[in-house]
Amino acid sequence: MLTFDFTSGARRSRLKIVTAQTFKPEIAAATKAYEQYVVCLDKTPDEFEAALTSLMEKAIKAYQGRRPDLRHGIALDKHVTVILSQTDGPRPLCGIYFNLHSPYQKHLSHKSARLTQEPIRGSHPKPDA
Repeated sequence: MLTFDFTSGARRSRLKIVTAQTFKPEIAAATKAYEQYVVCLDKTPDEFEAALTSLMEKAIKAYQGRRPDLRHGIALDKHVTVILSQTDGPRPLCGIYFNLHSPYQKHLSHKSARLTQEPIRGSHPKPDA
């Protein structure tokens, strides 16, 4: 269980203890959307809900450990991103986003990228060692 410190200008306030259950309505809405609209070969709806709860806990930790000049806590995996954003209200805003991902997507080969040196105005390139 984590306690949030909110800083808004010179004002600082404390929020009650925040857990993944604090965002139960957001998790339920994301799980419903997942079951209806998202095709995922890696996770069943139950596995998705467990992963989402874990990501929510990670986002809470990131939010609590953020620097004073930052307003967000973010956690993500290959399929979902969770963002908690500071507000002036009693609890942070929660955004749950589905990442577009395809297991069939081709991965770019690092071999195709080569380092080349070009001369800079009148200088000559150095030979490769």
